[in-house]
Amino acid sequence: MDTDRIIDQLHIYEKKVLKAFEDSDRPLKPEEIAESQEMDIKSVMSAVGALESRGFVRVIKDVQEYVSLTDDGRVYAEEGLPERRLIEVLAGEGELDVSELAERAGLDRKESGIGIGWLMRKGWAKIDDGRVSPVQEGTPGRGADEELLQILLRGPVRPDELDDRLRAAYRDLAGRKGIIDIRKVKSHTIELTPEGRRLLERGVEIVEEATQLTHEHLKTGKWRELHYRGYNVDAEYPMVYPGKMHPLRRIINEIRSIFLALGFTESRGPVVESAFWNFDCLFQPQDHAAREMQDTFYVKNPPFAQLPTDDLVGRVQSVHEDGGSTGSEGWQYEWDVDVARQSVLRTHTTCVSARFLTENRPPLKMFSVGRVFRRETITYKHLPEFHQVEGIVAGEDVNFRNLLGILREFYRKLGFRVRFRPAYFPYTYLSTECEIYLPDKKSWIELGGAGMFRPEVLEPLGVETPVAAFGLGIERLAMIRLDIRDIRQLYQSDLGWLRKLPVTGDLQL
Repeated sequence: MDTDRIIDQLHIYEKKVLKAFEDSDRPLKPEEIAESQEMDIKSVMSAVGALESRGFVRVIKDVQEYVSLTDDGRVYAEEGLPERRLIEVLAGEGELDVSELAERAGLDRKESGIGIGWLMRKGWAKIDDGRVSPVQEGTPGRGADEELLQILLRGPVRPDELDDRLRAAYRDLAGRKGIIDIRKVKSHTIELTPEGRRLLERGVEIVEEATQLTHEHLKTGKWRELHYRGYNVDAEYPMVYPGKMHPLRRIINEIRSIFLALGFTESRGPVVESAFWNFDCLFQPQDHAAREMQDTFYVKNPPFAQLPTDDLVGRVQSVHEDGGSTGSEGWQYEWDVDVARQSVLRTHTTCVSARFLTENRPPLKMFSVGRVFRRETITYKHLPEFHQVEGIVAGEDVNFRNLLGILREFYRKLGFRVRFRPAYFPYTYLSTECEIYLPDKKSWIELGGAGMFRPEVLEPLGVETPVAAFGLGIERLAMIRLDIRDIRQLYQSDLGWLRKLPVTGDLQL
């Protein structure tokens, strides 16, 4: 290593700490360094920390226990422990009732109980049918615990300095609450390492350093005479973990920014929805498997939701039963309004599209992003709660080819190549599934569905123009973008993983 360069980079306080060891081959206390170098303790410890990180000194930490008397302990040392006061009364009386013994000794009920317990434990007395009597004549000699109390009267002691007999007494007193106080005192000793000694032998000079340049220095040219501390531009730096947006939120914002840039309007809807908006108005029959308890979360409170106008409800009923005026035969069953009133956690965001169409007239372009809920078993690729992005485009000239073009552009902006294959959905026709290509796996993966809303959906809503619709699960997209195999990782707050993710220019929309 370049010793001269290292010495030049040392702070003046670090140099002073090293200089303190010039005339000493032994470890030094921080107070000794502070006194010899005319520094305050805080500056010494700061410099020692810097030197230790570079291997020039070693900090030896020591913790010592000190035992002292509490206020109650001082009273016991001066007046005697409860058992000593009890045995002194018994020695003069021979045998006494428990309550009378406590009164004679001047002890309250609690102290008396403790004292009698220790009388039995020390073998000084016995109790029979509520009466206490001494085991031997006279008073027993002073025990080790009482000797230790007298020692502590003179001041704190260290347990490791006591002999075995007094150390056992210390443990007994420590088990009796409120008699002794145990305090831990930390101390530090600074030791020079061989690397630090080599620096010192090379020669450490204390020179006042310039910490900043002033206008006066530059104007007078005095800056040429100043000594500047060297800086190591190759020094290691600490890892910094700045606050940043969660990756799933970042991807959601990216999706929002794409649709807003394409001229779409964003909309939102309630999480607790009626079965009418979630299923019925989307031409999903009331005996469809998706409505079963195994697939949908039904809400107990409120058990029923408010339906829209009787006119709209009637048109939806007519479409379900016989197709209404759409030319369809419908589902050929008796539609039940009570089933439509059931409250559910929405299973998709398409209900937001249906509501939007009743409140806005084409031409229009709308998208929504929100949480949806399905009774899924939690696995590495399924969750009962996840995000979905939904969108519709409505207008006189909108067709299936327009829908494919919009989706192709959307996926292109996300960085994917997309292809389409035919599919079936209850409320769209024509219908397609969108698949994106993963170059590293050399395979295609399904990432969303789309299609043209059926007349059975549009006619009850009063929409006379074609409507293209699409939906996409965001968590699956996030797994691909973040290269993770388990969907649960998005919600487990793994700080190690989150910290390693790069900070990007998050869009705050």
